[in-house]
Amino acid sequence: MINKHYLQLADNYLFADIAHLVQAYKATHAKADVISLGIGDVTQPLVPAVVDALTAAAKEMGAEATFRGYGPERGYTFLREAIVAHDYRRHGIGITADEVFVSDGSKSDTGNFQELLSASCVVAVTDPVYPVYVDSNVMAGRRVVKLPCVAANGFSPAMPDEDVDVIYLCYPNNPTGCVLSRSELHAWVDYALAHEALILYDAAYEAFIQSSDIPHSIYEIPGAERCAVEFRSFSKTAGFTGLRCGYTVVPKALKVRNGRSRHKALSMNSLWLRRQCTKFNGCSYLSQRAAEATYSPEGRAQVRQRIAYYMDNARLIRETLTALGYEVHGGVDAPYLWVRTPGGMASWTFFDLLLHKARVVCTPGAGFGSCGEGYVRLTAFGRREQTMEALERIKGISI
Repeated sequence: MINKHYLQLADNYLFADIAHLVQAYKATHAKADVISLGIGDVTQPLVPAVVDALTAAAKEMGAEATFRGYGPERGYTFLREAIVAHDYRRHGIGITADEVFVSDGSKSDTGNFQELLSASCVVAVTDPVYPVYVDSNVMAGRRVVKLPCVAANGFSPAMPDEDVDVIYLCYPNNPTGCVLSRSELHAWVDYALAHEALILYDAAYEAFIQSSDIPHSIYEIPGAERCAVEFRSFSKTAGFTGLRCGYTVVPKALKVRNGRSRHKALSMNSLWLRRQCTKFNGCSYLSQRAAEATYSPEGRAQVRQRIAYYMDNARLIRETLTALGYEVHGGVDAPYLWVRTPGGMASWTFFDLLLHKARVVCTPGAGFGSCGEGYVRLTAFGRREQTMEALERIKGISI
């Protein structure tokens, strides 16, 4: 018997549908030069510090004296200590290395973490939302509550109007590119503590924050270590989409209940370690040495240049489309831009218009939830010349 909850999923993942439509267009327009501003994959190569680290690690793996087999399930100490020093201590956050779990990316961990939770948990997600949060819980048979994020509330979700057990927050946000202020994030931590809810906080785009007053970690908020798990990724930060490395922070202060008894508190850190030991053999030594290199002085400077490159793309997209009369959100502290479709056009209709009239691919907002209807997501991860060409083509569309 199949797990019946899988039958509640859409037939295809959003980006698979987009790829199918683009391939169909190319099949009938063989000479068309299609430019994608849709899927959030990076285009710039790995920085030299990372390539050097990969090369050195590969040589180690090729020598008997320095060869390594299975690594520790939490990740190698050298990387976890670098993460703690650079991503947390410099922000005054007291996370320790044994609260960090290295993985093959935040998509895997945000999808897998729900395995620790009861199927009876009620899960709250923003709408629009990164589809993995919803789909992974639908697979487990949980009820999912949507928190509308619309222009009227600055794309900041309102508190649930019913009791929920788990809250997914992604900031800087995918897909809207918007952020939460310190006071807004503080309100969510206060809510979680008061309602004994768990926040699963996806901070995969933290490195793109440009504004000085936006929190880089939920643990900057007092009490968050008792109610929140944080996910981070090297995918977009350092171009690791093809290399795969990320990490999850599970504080030791975070406790969960076994049943309704308040006296049977269990360590979420220990439970996640047990899960990883059973189902995960660790991220590769090569990837972890490469990730470590992003924290070296040279690596940090080179990664900042890559981020600046993408954020300059975001500025070009935002300024160009705004000048054309589009309503544009995001793109200031995130590599995503949330663009209202002209004239109330449906988001998939505008997708077709851009593809067929400008040979440009976007992501229809409706694919991220009902509140995404009437918007499309654009990404700043393209090559500069292609981004500029795509904008010139969009200028030529009559709408």
